[in-house]
Amino acid sequence: MSVKSDIEIARAAQKKPIMEIGDKLGIPAADLLPYGHDKAKVSQKFINSVQDKEDGKLILVTAINPTPAGEGKTTTTVGLGDGLNKIGKNAMICIREASLGPNFGMKGGAAGGGYAQIVPMEEMNLHFTGDFHAITSAHSLLSAMIDNHIYWGNALEIDTRRVVWRRVVDMNDRALRQITASLGGVSNGFPREAGFDITVASEVMAILCLAKDLEDLQKRLGDMIIAYRRDRSPVFCRDIQADGAMTVLLKDAMQPNLVQTLENNPAFVHGGPFANIAHGCNSVIATTTALKLSDYVVTEAGFGADLGAEKFMNIKCRKAGLAPSVVVLVATVRAMKMNGGVAKNDLNEENVEAVKAGCPNLGRHIENLKSFGVPVVVAINHFIKDTDAEIAAVQDYVAAQGAEAIVSKHWADGSKGSEALAIRVAELADADTANFAPIYPAEMPLAEKIQTICKRIYRADEAIMDKKIRDQLRDWEQQGYGDLPVCMAKTQYSFSTDPNLRGAPTGHTVPVREVRISAGAGFIVAVCGEIMTMPGLPRNPAAETIGLNADGDIEGLF
Repeated sequence: MSVKSDIEIARAAQKKPIMEIGDKLGIPAADLLPYGHDKAKVSQKFINSVQDKEDGKLILVTAINPTPAGEGKTTTTVGLGDGLNKIGKNAMICIREASLGPNFGMKGGAAGGGYAQIVPMEEMNLHFTGDFHAITSAHSLLSAMIDNHIYWGNALEIDTRRVVWRRVVDMNDRALRQITASLGGVSNGFPREAGFDITVASEVMAILCLAKDLEDLQKRLGDMIIAYRRDRSPVFCRDIQADGAMTVLLKDAMQPNLVQTLENNPAFVHGGPFANIAHGCNSVIATTTALKLSDYVVTEAGFGADLGAEKFMNIKCRKAGLAPSVVVLVATVRAMKMNGGVAKNDLNEENVEAVKAGCPNLGRHIENLKSFGVPVVVAINHFIKDTDAEIAAVQDYVAAQGAEAIVSKHWADGSKGSEALAIRVAELADADTANFAPIYPAEMPLAEKIQTICKRIYRADEAIMDKKIRDQLRDWEQQGYGDLPVCMAKTQYSFSTDPNLRGAPTGHTVPVREVRISAGAGFIVAVCGEIMTMPGLPRNPAAETIGLNADGDIEGLF
């Protein structure tokens, strides 16, 4: 039997007009800005009107460290949302938008998979409603205004050697990591070193995803540090008077995007900071609005729980006053076997001992998540070749960790396959046993926050920071930034900074290569190991197999 591809399943979806989806949530047609028939933005006026409503339960979906075998975190998020609606609950889904760079690179899109998808899949994985383009344009406007200010006399006395505002593009392009700008003579400005990050690593992206409204957005944009003077005093975005125009460019992008699942359940898809180089969560405005419109909100954090969930708890929840009721930790039998030493080509063969050998990675994530005071349930995202003995091995291991592992077959069967998971998650959420708290207080010194994450979450012996980095952290503390949380930029593939070190390693160290301040977003970025804020394409990028067929339909997206 041939299995339909994700894009074939999505294209066959029986979508409802987006106005009907909005009506299910009580959103009047006048407060929906339609982008075609199947997607729309929700007005700030409507969002303001529901703020007095009681919040629903927040459910976080996270995962083990990703492997080439695939875990299906977004697929599980969508499947769980559909499952909750199937058992009679009023549930919404909140996920991030897809970045074009990874979409044409190796990671693919971010709309789910199989029969647990959000549609329109093609538009969501390409230009969607233009949010990322607006963020790129706003970021680029500031870049242009900085160099323009320097060109026309530099009244702010910016030290051109200390311009910290880099450029961005929403594509994986390693050639742009380090560039020399303004070459070509007097009319082109003053030559200086510069570089590009990917759009999802932009502080503008982080700000859009943490701001509660347009006023908050502009204030945060104005607070961004763009450069330093010779006396090392900071120059802010508001000093260059770019914050107002940037807010104008981002006005529509601030509004959450309403779409639907294959089963016509409502979903917000909004914002998309990377989880390995940024905080990795969908927008606060989408999540908080969904909590006013439904009884349960299923959202996801990027990559593995050591990155995505840690940042969701310590940054997003802290900043937005959120508290998850339950965490769903996604794992697969295949990933357990890979962590147990099995090669990707051998994953279809039963190997119970390898499953057992790989389970410590899962166990560490369970322990870490429990340390935030939130109940944890493991979702075993089912693959056809999984055997009963392998599944039992995972369930037995999880039970020994004081948690429960439930098989979910949403990929193949949609909500019918996720009912058992949905029932248990709803029971845990309704029990109100969560006692959520971040793992470090705001007043802890910045260097200690980095050490705390590295020791408690990664189980490293220590984070290695040279004197220059420690001095920089102390300077920021003296400038009033000491209470900011820390955003770790690290490989997603391992608890360590070595992407090849699977399982649950101990005895390793975390080298902090540099630290950056995102004063507008409100966190310090610690860049660790070999992580890049501008990814490159793989040897055979996905773009090579993406194109149009004879009917003009897109093929190759996944």
